[in-house]
Amino acid sequence: MPWIVFFFLMGHMSISHIERQTLNDPSVVDITGGQMVLIMKLHAFSWNVHDGRLKPELLTDAQKDRAIYKMPDFLDYAGYVFFFPSIFTGPAFDYVDYRRWIETSMFDVGPNQKPAPTRKQRRIPQSGVPATYKAVTGLLWIFLYLQFSGWYNVDLFLSDKYMDYSFLRRVWFMYMLGFSSRLKYYAVWALTEGACIMAGIGYNGIDPATGKPRWDRLENVNAWGIESAQNSRAYLDNWNKNTNKWLRNYVYLRVTPKGKKPGFRATLATFITSAVWHGFYPGYYLTFVLGAFVQTVAKNSRRYIRPFFLTPDGKKSTSYKIYYDIAGYIATQLTFCFVTAPFVLLGFSDSLKVWARVYFYAIIEVAVAMAFFASPAKQYLAKAIDKRNHPYTRKTVAQETNYPPSLGLPSDPGREIDEAVEELRQEVEMRRRRGSSVTMPTGESLKRDLEARLGRKIQFPEFKFGQQLANGGGGASGLPRGAEQGIEKSKVEREEGGAGLAPTNPSGIDKKTI
Repeated sequence: MPWIVFFFLMGHMSISHIERQTLNDPSVVDITGGQMVLIMKLHAFSWNVHDGRLKPELLTDAQKDRAIYKMPDFLDYAGYVFFFPSIFTGPAFDYVDYRRWIETSMFDVGPNQKPAPTRKQRRIPQSGVPATYKAVTGLLWIFLYLQFSGWYNVDLFLSDKYMDYSFLRRVWFMYMLGFSSRLKYYAVWALTEGACIMAGIGYNGIDPATGKPRWDRLENVNAWGIESAQNSRAYLDNWNKNTNKWLRNYVYLRVTPKGKKPGFRATLATFITSAVWHGFYPGYYLTFVLGAFVQTVAKNSRRYIRPFFLTPDGKKSTSYKIYYDIAGYIATQLTFCFVTAPFVLLGFSDSLKVWARVYFYAIIEVAVAMAFFASPAKQYLAKAIDKRNHPYTRKTVAQETNYPPSLGLPSDPGREIDEAVEELRQEVEMRRRRGSSVTMPTGESLKRDLEARLGRKIQFPEFKFGQQLANGGGGASGLPRGAEQGIEKSKVEREEGGAGLAPTNPSGIDKKTI
């Protein structure tokens, strides 16, 4: 049932996105914003109902907490779906949060905790001060947006006047375009969060450090966290937080078979869902694709460069860490202002035109960084880290592995390719074990399957994929020996070699052939 609901909701919203994009008329009321919020709530609701019908041992602790064991009546359901403070722009939340708010069980405290002060005959803690703070903050963001959007708008970047400025000035203007565009989201999300806090549903328990109530349950954006971000993960994780939760809990983890870790399929499904959910403007996809490679570079930088600015155990900073932080801040902010420009411009030709006017600096930066980490320098850094930080390296790397994608962006496209090959190998092994009752796929079908997983065409001129399988030239798994040996080598290097880090080319397939 949840997948039927998912495809129906996404299909219906896709029609709205296409209609909006086709009309391109500001005078026509656009309902896609509210529809995007409803999709998150209705899709999550369908999974929660589904979980409530399963045996408890089949669910994770988080799923048990969110499960709906008794269907709500129509009034409760409508109250949740059309919850007024967040109906148009979010934040989205699960039905159990709404139900606990209605029943006031949300405000229960532990035996050793002192309850927050409330008004007379009310269980909801006093929320006037935090709600007012959010309202004032939202109004401030609106004021700033009205000022900056007049100075930094799309028309400026597409005009000839833009080229009259120096390169650094043009880059600064691009940064301000992104900042001014974010201001309207900061504003509306602050106002809606304030409304949720005033209603009480923003309550998030008692802070054990201060003993005061927390009101960040439905926080959707951390403006300071974004504007001061020193790496891509901090930048993305502080933006549209509740959408991140929805993608992680109801897409990324749901497409993963029980008992297995999320892999390539989960990442690909999350990426496609996030892209279609946003719409079909080409600018969105330029941002998503480039953002995925930026995440790869950022992860490699954090894994292979950052350890040199920390103590061997990774718990304290060295005296040089401040320089790494400054460089990370500048690189993150300037890179993401370039990456997100198409998200504002929307059109393909307009996006390329504006990118060209700043000489594609972020694309060149990413390409150079990826070439560096694909060179022997990566292995040199890995060995240096292992020598310097042993025996702490393996633990540090394990903590940075298998992060769910932020906003659907793959955090490491290279690793996704390795996982696609590994998943394919496992499927071939499983089919072989079934015996002659299952027809073995041909080399061409395996190639098509791999192309479907990678989302692009591939060529293998170094060997003939189908012939090796037909002639018994493949390994025990059914894959060509080169790929099979590469996979096994990847496993060994991850477990024993270097710093316990992934090798430059884990798949064993010559990069020149792809």
